[in-house]
Amino acid sequence: QVELAESGGGSVQAGASLRLSCTTSMYNFEQYSWAWFRQTPGKDREGVAGIGTDGRTKYDDSVKGRFTISKDNAKNILYLFMNALKPEDTGMYYCAAELNVGLTLSRDDFGIWGQGTQVTVHA
Repeated sequence: QVELAESGGGSVQAGASLRLSCTTSMYNFEQYSWAWFRQTPGKDREGVAGIGTDGRTKYDDSVKGRFTISKDNAKNILYLFMNALKPEDTGMYYCAAELNVGLTLSRDDFGIWGQGTQVTVHA
């Protein structure tokens, strides 16, 4: 059973930065498409950043220019660098992985999920 573990969340002031990490023991990390999703109470989980097997990236408009997704295939780690955080970035952040889905931010495309890490940004 594949497991994903997020870390790096926290409570920060607006304008601060955070780095989220997603680690896994899967042996074929580089073959998966990856993404970060954000969920707030009462709302659906929304994709904020994705990275394909070839390293191409995709971002939701709300985070373009502020967030960067990257991965280290040798260490099996997915990252989300979050800069210039805003209160509206607050939410539970989940990493997700799937095979053969290309570069996507669609929640329905992903079948492997972590447990999430909370990010709270205070005004």
